[in-house]
Amino acid sequence: MMSISDVAKQTGLTAKTIRFYESKGVISAAPRGVNGYRYYNTEHIAELLLIKRSRMIGFSLDECQQLLALSTNPDRQSRDVKQKALQKLVEIDHKIEELKQIKLTLAALTEQCPGDKNSACPIIDSLTKKG
Repeated sequence: MMSISDVAKQTGLTAKTIRFYESKGVISAAPRGVNGYRYYNTEHIAELLLIKRSRMIGFSLDECQQLLALSTNPDRQSRDVKQKALQKLVEIDHKIEELKQIKLTLAALTEQCPGDKNSACPIIDSLTKKG
């Protein structure tokens, strides 16, 4: 059994994050000792690492919870996991396109702004115009 600080060191997550995941039911509840402290085991470490790694590649917390459930389901089918990953790829491609449009808009606005000591600013004008 490990303390939350030990788990934090092993996973690279903060104690606050670990408690948050537990409070949201994302990871299994850690038993408490007579002193009231939570005590974690290797299964908690595995759960937290799966969540951390899933978050790093773009999955939401709800999606991480689904992946965690699949990881512990002996009857899972790899196609279910692959489908979730493919859906995430589509979302990421969509976000990339949105970011490209944002970049183009911002680049155009900064090109129009003289960036001098005068108060006239096409960037502010564009951001405050109605319509």
